[in-house]
Amino acid sequence: MEVRRSTRRKRTVSARVEGETVVMLMPAGLPRAEERRLITDMLARLARSGRRKRTTTSDADLMRRATELSDRWLDGRARPASVRWVAAMTTRWASCSPDSREIRISETLREVPTYVLDYVVVHELAHLVVPGGHPPEFWEVVHRYPRTERAMGFLEAYSRVLRPGAGTETSGRGGGPDDSGEGVGDLVEGDDDEFGRV
Repeated sequence: MEVRRSTRRKRTVSARVEGETVVMLMPAGLPRAEERRLITDMLARLARSGRRKRTTTSDADLMRRATELSDRWLDGRARPASVRWVAAMTTRWASCSPDSREIRISETLREVPTYVLDYVVVHELAHLVVPGGHPPEFWEVVHRYPRTERAMGFLEAYSRVLRPGAGTETSGRGGGPDDSGEGVGDLVEGDDDEFGRV
C-alpha cells in the first residue's frame, strides 16, 4: 500500500489500485490516527468491491507460485512437498511444517494483492531454509523479497479490516483474523513471541 498526501487536497480521501499496489490519496494535514482509520475503511471498501483480482485460484497454482518464488528469491533452496489453501485459520495467515515440508495458506488471503500473498509464501518458504523460529538469519532470507515491508504494512491494515478494533497503538501488532488479537505477530521482525505466527 502507498499513501500519497497532498497539500491541495482538503477533505476528500480516495483509493485506487495501480498494478498490485493500493494507492491512498489524502490531505497532508490529517492526524496519523485519522489516517489509519481512513486507510482501514478504504481497504474494507476495496475488499468488498472485489476490485482486487484473485491471483492464485488452485492449490496447483499456489504450488507453482511457491516454486517460482523460491527460485527467484531463495536461490531454489526451499522445496515444499505441498502448498495448499486451507479454511480460514483462526490465529494465523499461514503455517509451515518443516519436517513434512508442508505449507498451508489461509483462505482469508485469497483476495489480497499478489505481492502480499507472495510475501506470505516467501515467509513460509524461509522456514524451510532456516527452521526453528525467527532468528536473524531467517529474517535475512525473508528480506530478500523486496516488498516485505510493504506487505507487512498491508497485512497490519488488513487484519483491522477483518476485525475492526484489533491491534492498538500500544500493542504494536495488528491483530489477525481471529478474536485474540493474533495473526500478524511474527510478520514483524523481532516480534518472535508465542502469538500470531504466520
